[in-house]
Amino acid sequence: MRVAPLAFSLSLLAGSALAADIRPLVDAEWVKANAGKDNVVVLDIRDKIAETDLGEKPYIEGAVVAPYATAGWRTELNGVPGMLPPLEQITKLIGDLGIDDDDHVVIVPWGTDSSEVGGATRVYWTFKYLGHDEVSILDGGWRQYDAAGGPRSLEPAKPEPAKFTAAPREELLATTDEVAEALKSGVKLVDGRPTDQYEGRAKSPVVAAHGTLPGSVNIEHSKLYSAEYALFARPETVKALTEAVGLSADEKNIAFCNTGHWASVAWFGLSEVLGNKNTSMYDGSMAEWTADPSRPVENKSGT
Repeated sequence: MRVAPLAFSLSLLAGSALAADIRPLVDAEWVKANAGKDNVVVLDIRDKIAETDLGEKPYIEGAVVAPYATAGWRTELNGVPGMLPPLEQITKLIGDLGIDDDDHVVIVPWGTDSSEVGGATRVYWTFKYLGHDEVSILDGGWRQYDAAGGPRSLEPAKPEPAKFTAAPREELLATTDEVAEALKSGVKLVDGRPTDQYEGRAKSPVVAAHGTLPGSVNIEHSKLYSAEYALFARPETVKALTEAVGLSADEKNIAFCNTGHWASVAWFGLSEVLGNKNTSMYDGSMAEWTADPSRPVENKSGT
């Protein structure tokens, strides 16, 4: 396992340290210094913690645990997998974790690769959609925390339920109708899937047809996170990726993938790292779009 050297990490984070107190990405030293403070909740979303060999103390000290795959962050709606749960369901999940409207939530994934980190970006997007701005991701997740020698515990925290209220920002969630309108109006559609799925050479089992949304551009999720150094892409990297596909800095766009997981990585890079607040995410993505065979799909592979 490799993580970025401390000096390298600090140089990358220097610009963001001058930004607002609530930053999209915080480092392990920030978590060590602030975990346990009033109104700071460390939210551990790592899956299968009990199945790993982390010794007697596999948890971040003081963290609440809600695994991404099993806690209820996503659900099936109308036959479409991986959707945002109904408001009463998702707000109850968050409130039962002891998170209230004033808490700064810091989300912790394993940090292994871009697909796994997609759990953190998806949960982050969920909080933002619900109108909760006080949210960050621990850049590099557990990998950076462990490398920094952060305090660990035998058991996760046992929170007291709190009241969490939602004020949804509908502009962050693109519907199928809005995607259809985007096709007509020329709004950029950003496919966060691997190139072979974007071009139609492969597809997910939950998607009914090979290919992508017509006219879309491709920013692979794997280009937005370094699995080698356990760091999310810096603004200059995201900027280069967007320029390469002809997407301007503040241009309106909709990120999508198969089920809104990898799309959240692209959304996070564009909206939170680069600062393009005209970015939304198509929750149902290709799984929902291709459920109706009359909707157009572009297969670039010719097969």
